[in-house]
Amino acid sequence: MREISYAEAIREALQEEMKRDPSVFVMGEDVGVFGGVFGVTKGLLEAFGEERVRDTPISEAAIVGAGLGAAMMGMRPVVEIMFGDFLFCAGDQIANQVAKARFMSGGRANVPLTIRVTTGAPGSAAAQHSQSVESWFMNVPGLKIATPASPQDAKGLLKTAIRGEDPVLFFEHKMLYDTQGPVPEDESLCIPFGEAAVVRSGEDVTLVGIGGTVEKALDAADHLAAEGISAEVIDPRTLIPLDKETLIESVAKTSRVVITYEGHLRSGAGAEIAAMLAEQAIEYLDGPIFRVGARNVPLPYNPGLEAYVLPRTADIVEAAKRFW
Repeated sequence: MREISYAEAIREALQEEMKRDPSVFVMGEDVGVFGGVFGVTKGLLEAFGEERVRDTPISEAAIVGAGLGAAMMGMRPVVEIMFGDFLFCAGDQIANQVAKARFMSGGRANVPLTIRVTTGAPGSAAAQHSQSVESWFMNVPGLKIATPASPQDAKGLLKTAIRGEDPVLFFEHKMLYDTQGPVPEDESLCIPFGEAAVVRSGEDVTLVGIGGTVEKALDAADHLAAEGISAEVIDPRTLIPLDKETLIESVAKTSRVVITYEGHLRSGAGAEIAAMLAEQAIEYLDGPIFRVGARNVPLPYNPGLEAYVLPRTADIVEAAKRFW
């Protein structure tokens, strides 16, 4: 199977869906002429024109609000928010309008709006361009949240998001854009929301990675294997809906779990998964649920301090070894 990058997989998904459905269009800061701050939308303007690839003013509230209006009028907009940190500028639109439109219309208004968002620390981008804010929006009913960790999942989940009838926050980790992986040449590739991936089988401990920490969990599994510990690695792929069954099945097999995510440790996405397992899988657990996340401080600019604040492979290994 051919291998392409995470960014190429997202671009390919956009191209295929725009060709398939004329109601799909792209909108955001610098998505057209510049091709996006990370180059993901390069070539779309030339292929589809200004009507369907729209550069916008620097106003996240306006971008999301316009996307909501277009979605409610029958279009399928894919809007880009350049940095996840700036989702808060569109907080009212997302939490009070986008998420609630179907409910407040008595089910008469569909909202097929996909909001592509970069997330995570790309390296010395400091406190306002490095955050992972997925957990903030997990508390808002009415939204779906995707966190793809591989090129194939990025393409398949994005196509599912675009074809759906619900608003989706689609979080793309900045450090994954250049990673390569196998992606089938299949325009029908759609990965259902709410189906986790078992990316590595194991018997002794379950490592749950989210987005950019899936690769770190896999690296940790290699280190643990060298010490005779067999780790299973689970990627939820979507946080809402969450595949509880796969997570519980894994914990039932291993009896131990470590959850890692790049968001701040306190009240992060892993806290919700930990609470669910404590409520629904407590009889399988032989020890506490450990979480490995970013320290509860703003993200530093200094590379050494940033590395200290963010979760590392060694932190995951250390947490897993606490069971023995």
